[in-house]
Amino acid sequence: MLKEFRDFIARGNVIDLAVGIIIGAAFTGIVNSLVADILMPPIGWILGGVDFSNYFVNLSGGTFDSLAAAQAAGAATINYGKFINAVINFLIVAAALFILVRQVNRFRRAEEAAPAAPPRGEVLLAEIRDLLRDRAAMQPAGARPVPPAE
Repeated sequence: MLKEFRDFIARGNVIDLAVGIIIGAAFTGIVNSLVADILMPPIGWILGGVDFSNYFVNLSGGTFDSLAAAQAAGAATINYGKFINAVINFLIVAAALFILVRQVNRFRRAEEAAPAAPPRGEVLLAEIRDLLRDRAAMQPAGARPVPPAE
């Protein structure tokens, strides 16, 4: 069982998947910072100083100045501003993955576009086949085939 487990872990797919997950986790931190620190402040400024992370609906009936104050008071809230931030994060990650997959596919198509030349033996066999077919086509119907010249 240990040997099977070792073989499973040593497979290239499992290692590639593990590397992808680790890079994805690091990429998530970068995207979160990009959204929170770079994209959302200008969007909030354009919309008149809006901070999406503080958009919420209070279900408890009290009045709170911020989401943090509502959560500290234990109020039930619907945090749709955080949802907006999560959607923007998702769109950025999806766009980055789309660009990555598009580039990988472009490289694969370039490799597949140049097929390798057939081996010399296959080329010669194809020429012999074509010569025999041409010779057979030139003979009248019912005639015996002419043996090849030596």
